[in-house]
Amino acid sequence: MKLYLRGHDYKYAAEQIMLTLFPGERPTYPEEPPQAGELAAVVSIFRGKVWATGKTVLHHPGGVFSGACRVRIDAAVGQVELDRALQKALKLSFYRAATAALGKEPPWGALTGVRPVKIPTRALLRGESPARAEAALRETYHVTPTRAALAMDCARASLAARAGLRADEISLYVGVPFCPTRCAYCSFVSADVGKSLKLVEPYLEALFREIEAAGALLARERLFVRTVYIGGGTPTTLSAQQLSALMGRIRALIDLSRCTEYTVEAGRPDTITAGKLAAIRENGADRVSVNPQSMEDEVLAAMGRAHTAADILRAYELVRESGIPAVNMDLIAGLPKDTPKGFRYTLDTVLALDPANITVHTLALKKGSRLMSEGGCLPSGGDVADMLDYAWQRLRAAGYLPYYLYRQKYMSGSFENVGWCRPGFENLYNICMMEELHTVLALGGGGVTKLVDSEKGRIERITDPKYPYEYIGGIEKIIADKEKLAEFYAAMEKR
Repeated sequence: MKLYLRGHDYKYAAEQIMLTLFPGERPTYPEEPPQAGELAAVVSIFRGKVWATGKTVLHHPGGVFSGACRVRIDAAVGQVELDRALQKALKLSFYRAATAALGKEPPWGALTGVRPVKIPTRALLRGESPARAEAALRETYHVTPTRAALAMDCARASLAARAGLRADEISLYVGVPFCPTRCAYCSFVSADVGKSLKLVEPYLEALFREIEAAGALLARERLFVRTVYIGGGTPTTLSAQQLSALMGRIRALIDLSRCTEYTVEAGRPDTITAGKLAAIRENGADRVSVNPQSMEDEVLAAMGRAHTAADILRAYELVRESGIPAVNMDLIAGLPKDTPKGFRYTLDTVLALDPANITVHTLALKKGSRLMSEGGCLPSGGDVADMLDYAWQRLRAAGYLPYYLYRQKYMSGSFENVGWCRPGFENLYNICMMEELHTVLALGGGGVTKLVDSEKGRIERITDPKYPYEYIGGIEKIIADKEKLAEFYAAMEKR
């Protein structure tokens, strides 16, 4: 789609709303004016002292359509608040023009961001009633009633988590970027351990050094770890001895006296053994994942998994026998060769196991994934909607509650990923990460540290190299970069 920006430079905001309404398009910025019959949008902002107006003129094969939105800007405090108001006008004007042309609205309406729950959360923190906050989602942003209710449930969970956090607490993420094989939908930089076995031990040695430095940094800054999450990749690609060594270093070098939640993402059932689960349990973790994604062998094969549904059941039984109290299971709606009937079978099978947490993802076609480059036999958006509708109905009926959600680009049907749990089994790390409630210190290859000043709404990021060999070679600089945490908290204390 050709985009023409007038009176502003909010390029990213324009592209976000364009991708929401026209997911198959890619933006271009030509100099020549739009031609009759081609897809193009002129997106303008007109600013006065009190009001600003966004206006979009959409050139579509079905005709020319216009949309406008006026917002008040005289009370905006600071550039961030002003930018937010102007981008709201831009997006809603585009949305109104595009939905008039298309004759339909997406489930999340005009919301484009990864974290839609932040909107009702901010409203509740301002003292607005839940009814008013939910109505704003539906009336201002055109979110469907079902999705608005979902966002409100997750906003309540976010506020409950926020109330239990202390200013001197952070979360700790430790990354293990190795997997037994690469799934067709995956774009994460994770090394196939069969091809990269020689990197595992050097990687762990570098990671041990970063753990030691992080422990000293946190002690010096008087910060305490509230949650630990070992993710990947697939951490259980490591041997039982390697897992024990990694978790032992964390326990020995970082103060976990305030840690109330410790998760290890076991994930792939073909990596789960009784010995690894014993190492995880003995080193203090109380949560693991067993992520089937599907319980159909044909779908598992199509997505590149080297295990069967029977292997998933065996792995789940091993976790139960290990005594680890909480288990999460991930499912994906929209996988190649899946159908609404097949997805219903998957969900019903998983529900019969009664895990503490079930996360229902919507397939996202990610750049760098095999599915993006090669394509596949994917369900339609309507079929994915049927899958999610069934999941919501069955999960609520079974007593599960939604507690966090997020969205991604290029998601089938423009839907969402939702974490569901038994009451009392919310994963605090997931809420803190997705809602950016406090700092998350990330160690290991591909880790992204988020330094969060929740009072000011300021966030800074520190990104570690993605590839294991780059991480190993750059460990000195990686450790030095983490000193930015001390500078960030010193600036907070000076306020």
